[in-house]
Order: sequence, then structure tokens, then C-alpha cells
Amino acid sequence: MRFAARLTGCAARIGARLDTAVTGGDPVHHAMRHAVSGGKRLRGFLVMEGARLNGLDDADAVTAAAAIEALHAYSLVHDDLPAMDDDDLRRGLPTVHVKWDDATAILAGDALQTLAFELLSRADCHPDPAVRVALVAGLARAAGAQGMVLGQARDIAAEAARTPLDLAAITDLQAGKTGALIEWSGGAGATLAGADPAPLTAYARALGLAFQIADDLLDVEGDAAATGKAVGKDAAAGKATFVSLLGVDGARARAGALVAQACDALAPYGPRAEILRDCARFVIDRKA
Repeated sequence: MRFAARLTGCAARIGARLDTAVTGGDPVHHAMRHAVSGGKRLRGFLVMEGARLNGLDDADAVTAAAAIEALHAYSLVHDDLPAMDDDDLRRGLPTVHVKWDDATAILAGDALQTLAFELLSRADCHPDPAVRVALVAGLARAAGAQGMVLGQARDIAAEAARTPLDLAAITDLQAGKTGALIEWSGGAGATLAGADPAPLTAYARALGLAFQIADDLLDVEGDAAATGKAVGKDAAAGKATFVSLLGVDGARARAGALVAQACDALAPYGPRAEILRDCARFVIDRKA
């Protein structure tokens, strides 16, 4: 219950911060607000909880948390486009290109990406410019051709070639596509506090892979009404996933091992990190 309350509280604060950051009445602004609405805001929660563990108040971390949620939303808007995954539903709502059009979706995604870096560069994110630059540089690496974009490109290339990936290749792909932003989120709170980010980064690295395995399981076992998006697409496309490679039971066991690894990484924080341990367990038990 503590984790659920904390996740909800962080999501509300992040939503309020995004409301102040995304203003204007043009279609692109409406599309941006649509894109950042709803969702668990798990990445932003990781930023805020990591900061709390290192002695900061939520107000000290909410701008960075809003930044990662803006960037994550951009990635989803572009991922949903017809040229990518061609999805009509996201978080139970029409995707941006369906509600508006492809061009508006591309521009809204572009604007959310640049908003993320604008937020990180603001003095209210952190008073020390060196810390802000470190956050910006880290997120640029995580989001770009060394991280998320590279993972997405590898995913598209594998699907186009219809060449099944082995377990090592799919792990490497997903460490970029899904894991890179989660890993940045895990370490950002410690960076804001001037603390060593290594334990939280290790936690988030394992968490990111567990999260993706849970997504693969939901694509096989989930319900579209609960997940808020289409299911069964990976198998229909013949994509290699953790489930296709390991089977349902094997994938679930691998996710469980990653959760244990994530929890072990929190040892330096002792019982104070129990909310993050609960988060790791939630990631593989979630229904959406």
C-alpha cells in the first residue's frame, strides 16, 4: 500500500508540473497534453523516490521527473505511428495520430522531446549548472543512438529481415529500447542529490529488463481493456520476445530473478528502500 500511495502521489505532482509546462491552444499543444495524460508515470516516480532516498524533497525532483515523462511520452507518440508499430490505442485512449493526424503526432512528439531537455536545463531543476548538464547529457545518451533509438532501430530491422534474434540479442535490444530510460530515471535522483548513483542505476538496469519481460507476458496473456493497448501483436508479427524465446514459465522465472537482482542492489539503503522493492515486485505482477 505504501508503494501504491507513493506512486499515485508522485504521478499527481508530475502531472501538475507538466500542466504548467505544456500551455497554449494550438493543435500541437492539445496533442502534447493528450500524450502526457494518464499512465503510471513510473519513470518519474523512480526519479522522485531516488531523490527522496538521498535526502531531497519531492519539490527538488519533480521537474526532472516531468522531463523524463515528457520524453517517454514523445517516444510513445512516435512508436505508435503507422511507420512504426501502427497502434490505434494508448492508455485506453486514441493514439495522437488517430485523434489528430500523422503530422501533428510527429510535431507533438518532437516538441515533447525538446521540452524534456528544456525542463532539465531550468534552474528550478537544480541550482548547479554542472548537475543540470550531467542530467541533460545522460538523458541524451539514454534516448538517442546509444540507447532507446538504437534499440528501436534494431527492433525494426529484425522485424523487417524476419530473422529471429537469440536471447543475447533481444536482451541487448531491450536494454536500449526500454531499459535505457528506466536506467536514467533510477540514477537521476541520486545525481540531483550529489550522491553515488551506482546502486540505484544497478537497480533500475535490472528493473528495466524485468519490465520488458512483463510487457512481453502481457502481450501474450493480457487483456486490451486492462492494458489500454492492443495485445497479441508480437506473435502476429513473428517478433522474437522473451516469451517466444523462453516460454511463458521461463520468461516469468527470468523476470523474477531480475527482480531479486534489483532488490539486492538496494542493500546500501537498507529498509528505507522498501518502496522501491515493492515497485520491482509490482513491475512483474502488473496487469497494464
